Amino acid sequence: MTFSTDIGRPGPWVTILAGGVGSRFWPMSTPARPKQLLALASERPLIRDTFDRALRLTRPGRVRILTGPALVDPFRSVLPDLDEGACMVEPRARGTAPALAWAAWAALREDPDAVMVSLHADHRVEPESAFTALLADAVAIAAASGALLTVGVPPTRPETGYGYIQPGAEIAAEGGTRARAVAAFHEKPDAATAEAYVDAGHLWNTGLFVWRADRFLDEVREHAPDVGAALDHLEGGDVNAYFDAAPHISVDHAVLERSARVAVVDATFAWDDVGSWSALARTRPSDADGNVAVGPVHVADGRRNIAASDADPVVLWGVDDLVVVSASGVTFVTTRERAPDLKRLLVELPDTVRNPNT
Repeated sequence: MTFSTDIGRPGPWVTILAGGVGSRFWPMSTPARPKQLLALASERPLIRDTFDRALRLTRPGRVRILTGPALVDPFRSVLPDLDEGACMVEPRARGTAPALAWAAWAALREDPDAVMVSLHADHRVEPESAFTALLADAVAIAAASGALLTVGVPPTRPETGYGYIQPGAEIAAEGGTRARAVAAFHEKPDAATAEAYVDAGHLWNTGLFVWRADRFLDEVREHAPDVGAALDHLEGGDVNAYFDAAPHISVDHAVLERSARVAVVDATFAWDDVGSWSALARTRPSDADGNVAVGPVHVADGRRNIAASDADPVVLWGVDDLVVVSASGVTFVTTRERAPDLKRLLVELPDTVRNPNT
C-alpha cells in the first residue's frame, strides 16, 4: 500500500502530555514545581521547549496541553502565549488512554478530519528540523491510511529504561519516510535482554504518536470498551463523570498492544526521554572531565559527576560518578548508577523529608 503525503490539510492537533511530578528529579522536582517547569534539556523549562516544538507542527489554536489542575497557572507563567482554551485539565489521573481518548474526542468536535500528534513534555530531540519533517510525513501517512503511528528510535545503547518496538513488514510510504507494521511491543528489559533487542534491530519506544482522531477512537471502543463507554459522559459535557468512569490504563496496554492498525516510523532525529538525573549527562553540556553542572555548582578534581542546585552553592571535590542535588531545603546524594531507581527511595522516606516545605 502506498500513502500519499500531498493531502492539502491544515495543521494537526498537537496534544502535549504534561501531567505527573517527575519524582526521579527529586528534590528539585516537587508537586509545586514539577519537572516540566525545570530546565533539564536546555536552558529553558521542558514545557517551553515542548510547546515551541508543537508550534513547528501546527498553529497555536491547535495545541492542547493535558495536565492537572495544579499545573495550569505555573504553565501559563512560562507560556504567556498559550491560547485561553489550550489547557485540558484532567480532574484526576487515569493514565494515557483516557487522556488521549478525551483529546481525540475534543479534536473531532472541532474538526471531523482531525489528525492528532501526541508529544510528551519531557523529551529532548535534535535537530528540530528533522523532527518537524518526520512528523509532517507521519501526519500525512496517518491521514491517508488510518494507521496508528508511533515513532521508534534506532537505539544507540542497550538501554534498560525504555520500552522497545519490534518492527515487522515494511509499508510503502512516499516522502522517504520508513514505515513498518509493529510486530510487538516489549516492556523495559533487563541488561541482557536490552542487548538482544539492539542486536535484533528493535527500536526504542518513544511514546510519540500520530493518528486520525476518528480511527483512534474506533480502536479505543473496540479494544478498550471501558474507556469507550465512558466517552458517553463527554457527550453530556461531564468531564468529571468521564474520569470517574474511565479505568486507569496506558494507551499502550489499552489499544496499541491489541490493535492491528499500529505501525512505526523510524526516527531521523536524536531523542532522549529526560527521565532521571543520569539523563543530564546526555542532555546538558559537560566540562572537560565529564561533569554536568546546573546552577551554582563547582567541581574540583572530580569526573563524570552530575550536580544541581536551585540556590545554595554546591562544591564537589575529589569524587567521581555522583549525583548531588540541593533544592527545596534538601541535599540528595547518590551514584549515577542508582539515580534511575529514585522512585523506590521516595516510597521509603518520611513525608517530612520528602516534602520538607509542606
